[in-house]
Amino acid sequence: MVSNNEELVIENLDKTYYLGERRINALERINLQVKTGEFINIIGPSGCGKSTLLRCIAGFEKPTNGRVKLRSNEIKGPGIDRMMVFQDFEQLFPWYTVLGNIVFALKVTKMIATAKERKEIAKHYLKMVGLAGFEDLYPHQLSGGMKQRVAIARALSVQPRILLMDEPFGSLDAMTRSTLQEELIRIWKETKVTIIFVTHNIEEAIILGDQIIVFEANPGRVKEVIKNTLSRPRSPEANDFSQIWERIHKLLGFKNRERVLEERNLIRLFQEERELSLLPHL
Repeated sequence: MVSNNEELVIENLDKTYYLGERRINALERINLQVKTGEFINIIGPSGCGKSTLLRCIAGFEKPTNGRVKLRSNEIKGPGIDRMMVFQDFEQLFPWYTVLGNIVFALKVTKMIATAKERKEIAKHYLKMVGLAGFEDLYPHQLSGGMKQRVAIARALSVQPRILLMDEPFGSLDAMTRSTLQEELIRIWKETKVTIIFVTHNIEEAIILGDQIIVFEANPGRVKEVIKNTLSRPRSPEANDFSQIWERIHKLLGFKNRERVLEERNLIRLFQEERELSLLPHL
């Protein structure tokens, strides 16, 4: 039975790719429940299906078997109730300013009726991510960390129920990454949005997550769910922190590493070709 505070329910989810005569089980028998307002981290070796699971939740991929339900409604495609932030710094529209990127999202989603209101809301979210005063800059004038802040502001501006984050800090330097982790916790507390955050960094998973979902690869499956009860802010110097770190490190396996990496690259190629096929003919 689904309780009232369960935001997302994943039931017996499988995802299989067929590449020629080859069959790749990207995900197998995934069962998860995410409560409203939780901060969930998914961690596992490269190629274990973490990003594929996010894409299924976002509605970009259709499960081969099983289903994903948001507030008891089965997800059958993309929607503004689930917004995604990617690792790639180039996810902003380069021809729009920082402010314009957010205003555009509000316009196409028809969230706000007037141009004046869209501009005010965009400024509100830019201030939330610490970019007040940078509204008129273009993406090429921003650092990687600033670009990710804009991407987070744009995603939050349409007030999603779930924010999906696919290794958004993975390409940042250590200092910027640490700063944005702290900022994200502050934003999460302020907005009360449910966050599902993919990472392969153990320390990041412990610092951020209420629950840490440890995946194993080949096929991608949930190996263990760790409830993180450490008080915030969390310090890597704490004894309990190191105990959780050791537990996750022990759980993470890299068996058949070459095969896992090969299958990950094949899946990414398949996904890119699928996305290109969905683009309108210009």
